[in-house]
Amino acid sequence: MTRPTAEDDDRTIMSRAARNPSPCDPDNAAADDLAEARRVLHTEARALDALAAGLGDDFRRALDILGSTQGRVVVTGMGKSGHIARKIAATLSSTGTPALFVHPAEASHGDLGMIARDDAVFALSNSGETSELADLVGYAKRFSIPLVALTGNADSSLARNADVALVYPDQPEACPMGLAPTTSTTVMLGLGDAIAVTLLARRGFSSDDFQLLHPGGKLGRRLLKVRDIMHSGDEMPLVRPELAMHEALLVMTAKRFGCLGVTDESGCLLGVITDGDLRRHMSDSIMTRPAGETMTAGGTTIAPDALASEALAVMNERSITNLFVVEDGRAVGILHIHDCLRAGVA
Repeated sequence: MTRPTAEDDDRTIMSRAARNPSPCDPDNAAADDLAEARRVLHTEARALDALAAGLGDDFRRALDILGSTQGRVVVTGMGKSGHIARKIAATLSSTGTPALFVHPAEASHGDLGMIARDDAVFALSNSGETSELADLVGYAKRFSIPLVALTGNADSSLARNADVALVYPDQPEACPMGLAPTTSTTVMLGLGDAIAVTLLARRGFSSDDFQLLHPGGKLGRRLLKVRDIMHSGDEMPLVRPELAMHEALLVMTAKRFGCLGVTDESGCLLGVITDGDLRRHMSDSIMTRPAGETMTAGGTTIAPDALASEALAVMNERSITNLFVVEDGRAVGILHIHDCLRAGVA
């Protein structure tokens, strides 16, 4: 006896729902809603599994074309495929592969001029027979612009005219009528993400590169480095160890960080003086004592290439409001907790 598959379970659920409709029973209606939603997700998940299992040489050839493009990847599609194409273009651009979306209908009315000879075209169409793509495909062929197709029909006009055709497996749409683009658009979106991320890995795209392309928004703020927001140069409250404390306090007051860094003649940080150090060494002679005798040796520091979020975590953990920034032992900056908060680091 064979074990029932997930697809068999889905059919059983649909059959029961059809035989026993109960719109007036809230509990049954809610159960039917959940069953239908799960059926949709299972259908689309199976399609993605089939897509992953079928990846092969065509996928690598498409990567070679899109990854070696000297210009931009022009992503195009009509209707629901067009919505997915816009998202793929945005994902490619944000992960280091310059891309843009060109609407196929607008392309026939002048927007073909947006496509340059050193670009590559990535065209999406479930049927592969989208009439609005004809002029754009013809333009690519005329000027020998590489064309990668993403379609569900290997025998389509689009697939036949492409340099590489990525044909996803024939899987049912999640729509019970089999009409609304659901599974097909999910597969397109998944393959677009796979292309973008694989190109990212090929290129060695780093978090630094990502931050450069995402300076705004929460992602960009999470990737800010200490050197991006620290104070440096004359802003740093630094004194030499032999300086008398009455003079050191003038520097501490003028710089307004509430602390001092004590450095040697080469700029190496020897220690830190905080309000707590002043209280611990309070005596009649404190004003005449040298700064080096008042400081706490070493102190808590951070590197300039550390993430600002890491610096904020250190300050919160140590219950301090400042961190000296040290590179190769030398004090190169100072960071206040307010600098992190102003930059939106949380």
